[in-house]
Amino acid sequence: MDILSLTIGRIADMVRKREISCLEICERFLDAVKERDGEINCYLHVNDKILEEAKASDSRLAGGGSPRALEGVPVAVKDNICVRQMPATCASRMLENFVPPYDATVIERLRDQGALILGKTNMDEFAFGSSTESSAFFTTRNPFDITRVPGGSSGGSAAAVGARLCMGALGSDTGGSIRQPAAFCGIVGFKPSYGVVSRYGLIAFASSLDQIGPMTRDVMDSCIIMNVISGRDSRDSTCLDYDPPDYTRFLREDLKGIRIGVPVEYFPSGIEDSVREKVQDAIRAAESLGAEVEEISLPHTGYGIAVYYIVATAEASSNLARFDGVKYGYRTPSHENLLEMYMNTRGEGFGREVKRRIMMGTYVLSSGYYDAYYRKAEKVRSLIRKDFEEAFRKVDVIFTPATPEVPFRIGEKKADPLKMYLSDIFTANVNLAGLPAITLPVGYSGKLPVGLQVIAPFLREDMLFKSASAIENHFRHTS
Repeated sequence: MDILSLTIGRIADMVRKREISCLEICERFLDAVKERDGEINCYLHVNDKILEEAKASDSRLAGGGSPRALEGVPVAVKDNICVRQMPATCASRMLENFVPPYDATVIERLRDQGALILGKTNMDEFAFGSSTESSAFFTTRNPFDITRVPGGSSGGSAAAVGARLCMGALGSDTGGSIRQPAAFCGIVGFKPSYGVVSRYGLIAFASSLDQIGPMTRDVMDSCIIMNVISGRDSRDSTCLDYDPPDYTRFLREDLKGIRIGVPVEYFPSGIEDSVREKVQDAIRAAESLGAEVEEISLPHTGYGIAVYYIVATAEASSNLARFDGVKYGYRTPSHENLLEMYMNTRGEGFGREVKRRIMMGTYVLSSGYYDAYYRKAEKVRSLIRKDFEEAFRKVDVIFTPATPEVPFRIGEKKADPLKMYLSDIFTANVNLAGLPAITLPVGYSGKLPVGLQVIAPFLREDMLFKSASAIENHFRHTS
């Protein structure tokens, strides 16, 4: 039995039955990281105290303590989520030496249930990107083909799970940054409804869009992590005041009574044939499992990328104004006055893509352009949200491709920002509407994975997990 091949659910059961120790688990994953991460480059920082923490878990259990939900489970964390006494660089020179003095709420909750933080994963700088190529430190590679990207911006977390260099990971999703890399790396990526998971301790990109979520090997593992990290938090004013359910009770093997919508706008002529084929296979599988499938329309879909890159860059421009060299982070050594210190710090500390998005956001918020761009984008955002509301009066969930293509080659789109931005064409509208969505693998194009995206109404994670688990189970038994 190879520990690396097991799911969180299976490992948790083995720990509960005392069939394996937390120390054994962590030693095996540390060995795997040493063996393979030099090739894939998932981790920016590996926790040098994890073996001590594993021993502490074993001692607690030996002393009669009850096993917790994630006891001894090594979890990786995207490097824009604060973990006490570990760097939180956002893959940027601006925060290269920043070590948070506190844990994000999601980290507190993971620790409370026995999870062990294996390390911090690489990402696009400040989460600005779709390939993990804009990291200031190095490019992460796809575990299925190291000449290709793992997606982004949570590419390090996706690659770590896909390469079996952790049992599960946390990512953040602003326009698809959990779901797109999950699809590229052949794993499950889940974005909750906006407000279901606390953002306290997440270094903000676009506050009305950002959400933290799990990246795992199967749907069950996503449910297990969601049971731990979701729920109200007084430190995040956008976090919903409600008691989350036990997500694992929604898992099922059939889709009887489920109505699935397939939007015509998500199958354009530019989508790769292999992606279209595998997603259509998944739709046919859903019908064989008892679902009713009907074609629907989301008429404002085509405006989504434009709206997203106005709203997201505007909020990013505001959020990143705090990185000025005054209180923390990088400060330029070359300046003669305060203005020069600000300008040189930001010019030297931020990478090209971060500067591009700050300038775009500042422009659309500037006097004379606010009404023409930002206000108009917010109006169209409302129309996109209404499209989904209308669709969900007819159907329970929506099936779409997760990405328009299979993982592309490293360097292929780096020189063309617009082509890179179009990688989020099927995911960004979900964030604009605040809806829950999940991507899961449904086949391969050659040796490269293809992902299906399932979208549900706001706070209907139950429908999402029902649908995703049934599809996953079908492909598990037919592959």
